[in-house]
Amino acid sequence: MAGSGLLLLVGTLLADPTAARAAAAQLWSPFVLVTGLLLVGLVANDDGVFAWLGDALTKVSSRGPIVFVAGSGLVVLVTALLNLDTAVAFLTPVMIHVARRRRGDDAPWLYGVLILANAGSLWLPGSNLTNLIVVGHLHLRGTAFVARLAPSALGASIAATAVVALLGRHSLGNVRVDETTTRPARRGGVVAIVLVVVASLFLNAPAIPVVVVGLAAVSWHVRRGRVRVAEVAAVVGPGALIGLFAIAVALGTLGRAWSGPAVVLAHANVVVTAVVSGLAAVLVNNLPAAAILAARVPRHPFAMLVGLNLGPNLAATGSLAWLLWWRSARGAGATPSLRRASRWGALATVTTMAVALSLLPLGQR
Repeated sequence: MAGSGLLLLVGTLLADPTAARAAAAQLWSPFVLVTGLLLVGLVANDDGVFAWLGDALTKVSSRGPIVFVAGSGLVVLVTALLNLDTAVAFLTPVMIHVARRRRGDDAPWLYGVLILANAGSLWLPGSNLTNLIVVGHLHLRGTAFVARLAPSALGASIAATAVVALLGRHSLGNVRVDETTTRPARRGGVVAIVLVVVASLFLNAPAIPVVVVGLAAVSWHVRRGRVRVAEVAAVVGPGALIGLFAIAVALGTLGRAWSGPAVVLAHANVVVTAVVSGLAAVLVNNLPAAAILAARVPRHPFAMLVGLNLGPNLAATGSLAWLLWWRSARGAGATPSLRRASRWGALATVTTMAVALSLLPLGQR
């Protein structure tokens, strides 16, 4: 995928150099940022942060619904701080581990990770690459982004939890409480998480600092033999990222040369903007969709984000998170169903988008 992506990128540069350079200038930062976040997620996982949190979940209560709500909060928190791709890659096995401590169908724990990660990706700029692409025109700090989208992010997170709990209500049986003493997470992973969160919140351009933290942390682990280079490549997926970057630049170039999407959305209201954005995400993946729809300053950027972030719950074509979730679930011994995931995701998409749009501040719609 990397090779074909590079060929596409070169072709785009030759076809329209000015527009291609403008698209690349808008898009490189989000991809660098997510690379740094994935590296930090790998280090945190190796340091036992996620395993420790997963074991802590089983000590919350013996009542399945309470543990599920706590687990949902964990997925949303990790998504907000370390990106939805990190959340689905590392927390899917954690939630499956918790599910196996009680009888019944694993569905709410398995599909809930994916649905909640997409829903929780409205919290911070780095929570989803689409956030950085769309609001890049606005040059917002993380704190300003949170001030505008926190009500919608909270509403979408709660709504997603409620939908999954409702659909899986017969499977949230009691959980065997784990009374064993677990080893606390190593401090290195926690420190790395704190550093990237501070950078994401308070820096206008956090991509370079975050990737530096990620590279420094993972280099230390590789040097000490705790992580192999092959593991780093598997988590980051450079081929997929390069391919997606090339597609995004190509569509961003198209969006600058072709005024069609901008004209349509310039006359659209908040609901239409969100629906069109969500359908575009399912059609071509949310990152390329963000590139073409936000090639010019959008009229309703935050409504666009609601569609781009929550729409992918409809189908596996919506976001890279689906592939990472599928791979992680299979690796943990689960047998996910794309049809069932889409069926649950459809109800979650409609519900979370309605809630998120209703909670957007009037001046930010």
